[in-house]
Amino acid sequence: MSKQTLQLLNQTFTIHSLDCDAAIPSAVVNANIFFIAKTEDELSVVCPSNIQLDSFAAEGDWKALEVIGPLGFSLTGIMANISGVLAKAQISIFSVSTYDTDYILVKQQQIDAAIKALKKDGYLVL
Repeated sequence: MSKQTLQLLNQTFTIHSLDCDAAIPSAVVNANIFFIAKTEDELSVVCPSNIQLDSFAAEGDWKALEVIGPLGFSLTGIMANISGVLAKAQISIFSVSTYDTDYILVKQQQIDAAIKALKKDGYLVL
């Protein structure tokens, strides 16, 4: 089986932590790409860094690699393999999934090393 193709997205992202009862600002919902996760204890928002949020914690300068999909639910090990390659290269990730595909966020200062490690392992990165 050939390895997945990944595409580097143009945006730079910020990962925000908000109070679990916080409202989602319209600027987030109107962005062309964003991710929201909520539990009883927290609300996390990943959005383009040009959107300013009143969050109690924020981590900026993330670049996103999209695993070109759609990826069927029967496919196994995709994220494990990609994260394994990056872990071996000492690169920390933040991953997000949608119904059709997966996204691997890497700190901007490590994105070149991440792409190099993935290409060396046989991934195509656009």
